[in-house]
Amino acid sequence: MKKLICVLICAAFILCASIPVYAETDNSKTVETSAAAFVLYCPQNGSIILSKNENEHKKPASTTKLLTSLITLEQAARGNSTVTFTDKMTAEGSSMYLEYGDTVKLSDLAAGMMMCSGNDAANAAAISISGSCEKFSGVMNSRAQSIGMKNSHFVTPSGLDDDNHYTTAHDMALLMAEVLRNKQLAELISQKSATVDFIKPEKHMTYTNHNRLLSMYSYCIGGKTGYTDAAGRCLVTASRRDNLTLICVTLDDKNDWKDHTALYEYGFSKLGCYMDNEFTAEIPVAGGEDDFVNVSADSSCELVVNKGEESKIKRMVKLDSFLFAPVMQGETVGEIEYSLNGKTLKKARLKAQNGAEIKSGKKGLLEKIKELFFNG
Repeated sequence: MKKLICVLICAAFILCASIPVYAETDNSKTVETSAAAFVLYCPQNGSIILSKNENEHKKPASTTKLLTSLITLEQAARGNSTVTFTDKMTAEGSSMYLEYGDTVKLSDLAAGMMMCSGNDAANAAAISISGSCEKFSGVMNSRAQSIGMKNSHFVTPSGLDDDNHYTTAHDMALLMAEVLRNKQLAELISQKSATVDFIKPEKHMTYTNHNRLLSMYSYCIGGKTGYTDAAGRCLVTASRRDNLTLICVTLDDKNDWKDHTALYEYGFSKLGCYMDNEFTAEIPVAGGEDDFVNVSADSSCELVVNKGEESKIKRMVKLDSFLFAPVMQGETVGEIEYSLNGKTLKKARLKAQNGAEIKSGKKGLLEKIKELFFNG
């Protein structure tokens, strides 16, 4: 009998050992994709939700133009010069159909890159800004380093293949987060088409966005496609749902539209975002030239938590019912504390947005209150 029991126990262990169990750290198994490398990233807290080979060097193809366009629009914000197309700016592959002598605004080249993935637009921007594509690559790599893209190196502004032109899925997610912080570029990539007004010859050209996910997935807010034979299909996108923003990057992926949708659905099912708009209040001042000061938090609050926990977050405002003069503009006068299940998640300082000097001959708020009660 004892032998039988031992045999049954051993059989049970063998059976259990044969059942595949996915460890939580092996998050690439949670959603099956066709990508050689991918990452699902949350820019609001800097976390990687799902990933596979996220730090492996890969060719980015035309998703490179996210960086080129970012630099282009940052330069245009300092001075939106005109660019006249020359023979040196020509490029093979996808195009916004610039011809010799065409003149456009520098910022319009970003539209040509983001909509129809114009290699000519990328070269025109690079040469206009730096004098040559080679010198512009230095600008690209410097800007990439400032973003935190530690495992990337860029050579071509268009993303055409080069042995020394590479990035990673994680680095491209960091780039997309930076793109979303640039309001002009974020607005551009959210459009399904864009019209460029040529200065010379005087004409209007409308370009259609190659990013089909804008139509296929209702929460998509922008992105960039890319493809070369060596890189395969590359796609970088962002989506927003119920205040939660997610970024998805797939490199060398034959089913990128489907995979992005599946990854986003997984992310939005697992995470939620608590949003608290910027806190403001008007606080009385005792003994001040002004009777009140306006108080507000440093910024709005965004907290990413497990799905369903958003409603459990508690906000505690620590602020006196009145302040004593003098109060200096920018002075910290209180704080807001956000907590979940008794654990503090974030604190925000409350600052005076205007000052209140000590009164000189003028009746302060406390004196006015005293008169109201005792001299009535």
